[in-house]
Amino acid sequence: MAVSLYQIAVDCQDAPTLARFWTEVLDWQILYEDPEEIVIGAGPDALPGIVFLTVPEGKTAKNRLHLDLSPDDRDAEVERIIALGARRVEVGQGEDVTWVVLADPEDNEFCVLRPKKTLLD
Repeated sequence: MAVSLYQIAVDCQDAPTLARFWTEVLDWQILYEDPEEIVIGAGPDALPGIVFLTVPEGKTAKNRLHLDLSPDDRDAEVERIIALGARRVEVGQGEDVTWVVLADPEDNEFCVLRPKKTLLD
């Protein structure tokens, strides 16, 4: 039996704000919205998507799972994403790494990598 990644679920307190932030970051669109969840994706038939689920509790610790983004120009993309509402964060990454750690408006960490074309470079 085959399986594929359908969507990534993100618990959050303000699904509309977080979903809109990520649609801007990824140049995706809102595909479904109700008071409890918002689904975003590149298009209705493009997998995977991200679903933002409203929960009452806030984030309390560093993410155990995070997204890695690979732009054409890391530094320009970091500045663009910060302008959208992200902020730089320190998670112990050191000064000699090739990625930048940011946090979204609900403090979920994610990384902006140097440009990559394959999973092995």
